[in-house]
Amino acid sequence: MSFLHFGRDICGDYESASAREWLVTNGIGGYASGTISGALTRRYHGLLVAALRPPLDRKLLLTKMDEIAQYDGESFDLSTNRWVNTIEPHGYRLIENFTFDGTMPVWNFAIADALLEKQIWMQQGANTTYIRFTFTRGLHPLQLTLKMLVNFRDYHGETQFGDPMQVESVLHGVKVLAHDGAVPIYLLSDKAEVQPRSEWYMDYFLVVEQYRGFRGLEDHFYAADFTAALQPGESVTIIASTETNPNLDSESALEERTRYEASAIIKAGVRFGDAPPSIKHLLLAADQFIVKREVAGEKDGHSVIAGYHWFGDWGRDTMISLPGLTITTGRTEIARSILRTFARYVDQGMLPNRFPDAGETPEYNTVDATLWYFEAVRAHHAATKDDVLLKELFPVLKYIIDWHMHGTRYQIHVDPEEGLLYAGESGVQLTWMDAKVGDWVVTPRIGKPVEINALWYHALSLMAAFARQLGKPVKTYQDAAKRVRANFHRFWNEEADYCFDVIDGPNGNEAYLRPNQLLAVSLPAGDKDEPALFDNEKQKAIVDACTLHLLTSHGLRSLAPFNRQYVGHYGGNFQQRDGAYHQGTVWGWLIGPFVEAHLKVHKDAKAAQSFLNPLLDHLSAYGLGSISEIFDGDPPFTPRGCIAQAWSVAEVLRVWKAIDQV
Repeated sequence: MSFLHFGRDICGDYESASAREWLVTNGIGGYASGTISGALTRRYHGLLVAALRPPLDRKLLLTKMDEIAQYDGESFDLSTNRWVNTIEPHGYRLIENFTFDGTMPVWNFAIADALLEKQIWMQQGANTTYIRFTFTRGLHPLQLTLKMLVNFRDYHGETQFGDPMQVESVLHGVKVLAHDGAVPIYLLSDKAEVQPRSEWYMDYFLVVEQYRGFRGLEDHFYAADFTAALQPGESVTIIASTETNPNLDSESALEERTRYEASAIIKAGVRFGDAPPSIKHLLLAADQFIVKREVAGEKDGHSVIAGYHWFGDWGRDTMISLPGLTITTGRTEIARSILRTFARYVDQGMLPNRFPDAGETPEYNTVDATLWYFEAVRAHHAATKDDVLLKELFPVLKYIIDWHMHGTRYQIHVDPEEGLLYAGESGVQLTWMDAKVGDWVVTPRIGKPVEINALWYHALSLMAAFARQLGKPVKTYQDAAKRVRANFHRFWNEEADYCFDVIDGPNGNEAYLRPNQLLAVSLPAGDKDEPALFDNEKQKAIVDACTLHLLTSHGLRSLAPFNRQYVGHYGGNFQQRDGAYHQGTVWGWLIGPFVEAHLKVHKDAKAAQSFLNPLLDHLSAYGLGSISEIFDGDPPFTPRGCIAQAWSVAEVLRVWKAIDQV
């Protein structure tokens, strides 16, 4: 399925071609990613970033290839490199066009009268990348030389040159060993001849990393040359892998990849039959976040990568994303696996916030991930009527409720007088607004946050519904939910005509206009006997306030511009970026709760859908075919952060389908 296509107007302009990034993944946490131009702009770019302990422990192995074509007595550099003071060579000028075949990036290089096609894909379930060149048109033979630049570092790092790596000739290519005990990198080809090399290329300039406040310079190791002579119609493929014997048959490897993506489209196709091509492409983007995670020795577990390039699997992001990534796309079996996987990690009534890259102990500093778990269970049961899974998970859900009622980590507990949920202590960030720099928690939100209590009410209501479905006692959960609703009016700020963001905090009530209150409107009814938290008039006031002050083309601002702490630009060093992260920065995922709340209040499906259209236009910029993590709060709402974010993609798919059903 081809969706995005760029000609010379984009490909031939360095800035435009370098600002657009592609991504392919392998379903176990590994990926390949770069720019249309071929220039490295991030430390996270590479042709093989392998997950050595899936889905984490990701290492940059094959960084890039510098390609040189010899044709009709002339030499043509096809690669593009950015150095500190120059761009050399300028291979982007030879790109005739760039497109996607499914999620596979495809370039066509114009070399005099000749055309050379380049395709990149990964094997699902393996740390293996294929780069295939096909000589599709020409009057003369073409010789291709490929310089292989490798590394062996954590994907968050930057390398400065050191000792040479060990390069050993093997059948069909070379084996590169960064140091004793390192995982070998196999660089192989189906037909090219190989010549080992040993040289450091220094000072690649990573412009985006410099913008993010880092050094922005990196060195890579020149490990080998591959050369192949091609006649028109012939192909040559390079395989980069951690596997000792990857499949060298590029045709069968490509067919396998194509079948996999076709099956993902077929599963969801009926549900999105009349959707535009951009929505259908998001079905493939959704698949890129789903990864396998081994649980207690069982290899059939699943999780969700929160965002590419740098996030792992986070509990909060996984639960918010689960309905859109799996249920909306017809993959309820994956949703079931994820729910069961995370149930294994519940501790003291809490889901883990994230699984660290280095180390095996999950972190539990979250109050909302656990509460979103209830909504994920509801969404799965609503789609499948799977009482067997509900019965299996019910003791876990009960265990969670019990811990919250009696108190768990970080002062998370129910206020005994009014039933509302309190959370937080100094130095800890627990809600989704979780930026922290050293000991500075940017938005601590200690007290009773509005969305946490909306989720708590929802969880209690769902427990009543689940208990009724399974023939278990209901009254405890119904009574607790009624107490929350009876006291939820305390969140209403009469003076502002919208909700306080937090009540009963160290400094009293926080009157900031933030989007969190939308969850008090958007969450579906948990139980048939439980009314909404606010009447229609207050629901409309919430939606209208967020529409006027928080809504942008690409999501909702995290803080209203009239607040003196508002920051409209996301950039600078780590402290500056995290200081802006939830103080005005726009978040794509929030379009989901907003559209759902707007539809509930205004009952205008056409208007609700119109809020999604700018995000579909965004698929042709930044992370191609996907939706970014964040955007500047000020126009033109420039994309920032991760080029592809799970909950951004998931929420657009989920509410698009919800509108379609209306």
